Amino acid sequence: MIEHTSAVYAQWHAAHLAPLWASPNAHKPPPGPLGPHIWRWSETRPLVDLAFAETSPAAVQRRVLQMLSPHAASPADEHTCGNVLAALQCLLPGETARPHRHTMNALRFLLEGSGAVTLVDGKACPMEFGDLVLTPGMCWHEHRHDGAEPVVWLDVLDVPLHQNLGTVVFEPGPMETAPATMTDAAFASAGILPVELAGRSAHSPVFRYPYADAVRALAHAPRSPDGARRVRYVNPLNGSGAVPLLDTAMLQLDAGVATLPTRSNANLVCTVVEGSGETRIGERTIAWGPRDTFTIPQHNWAAHRSFDAAARLFIVSDADILRRLGLLSEDIATASLKDATP
Repeated sequence: MIEHTSAVYAQWHAAHLAPLWASPNAHKPPPGPLGPHIWRWSETRPLVDLAFAETSPAAVQRRVLQMLSPHAASPADEHTCGNVLAALQCLLPGETARPHRHTMNALRFLLEGSGAVTLVDGKACPMEFGDLVLTPGMCWHEHRHDGAEPVVWLDVLDVPLHQNLGTVVFEPGPMETAPATMTDAAFASAGILPVELAGRSAHSPVFRYPYADAVRALAHAPRSPDGARRVRYVNPLNGSGAVPLLDTAMLQLDAGVATLPTRSNANLVCTVVEGSGETRIGERTIAWGPRDTFTIPQHNWAAHRSFDAAARLFIVSDADILRRLGLLSEDIATASLKDATP
């Protein structure tokens, strides 16, 4: 019987057929959630200096160190957490990164330095600490650094999604004709929009979201049910996410606040902007400080706690992908993480 079964399986295999009942995935409960990972600034920042010494944007398009998940199957499995790829990009004074565009949505969040500018479809977006700068899919973008010290920023892209869908398109510059854009001043008054709009309508007409604006909004934001204060970066035209497919938010923990646990089927990448604290993710507790980046893989219960002062986290997730598919799930516990964990 065993020989007969083996022969049958061999015939199916040769015909590129496989029995569903032998599948390692079908009709089985999903595996437990993956564990988190943290990239500590104290450890990664010296490695950025090695990148400065190793190459230049003139030679490699972008001087970038990707944050690859410890669960990645190989270096080609380019993801940080789920459908999110995070990285560190850096420029020295006087350097430029030439223009290109691609289908992947991308964003920049400045962590160190001053004086850099990203041009998105020809529109200049200064980059200061904590500023969010968007480069939506197929928008031309280039970087230049007119300051006096190195700059380092967080890059986040939806590369894994496009790799899985087979929709990766890359186009090098130069940009022959700059697409129409509008000044951010046209959208600076809450609740008031221009009647006539210029430029593309598939994404936010605002590419730069200053950190000072986010801090000001957080100061007036009520606490969420879990105890944290949150603001979301949005497209001023319709209130949807600022960049398609990637959710972006800023979370504030008032001094000494411990949140109730939350859980989602979205994957989160969290970067500490200010303050220090710890996050319990599943069975692991991660202590964090300024400029550290850590992941909260989907299905994990997670609870945050700040230490002596207020703390802020910049959070990017793939929740918008799941929301558009009608699959997003979010839960909040009513007690401690110990009680919430199944």
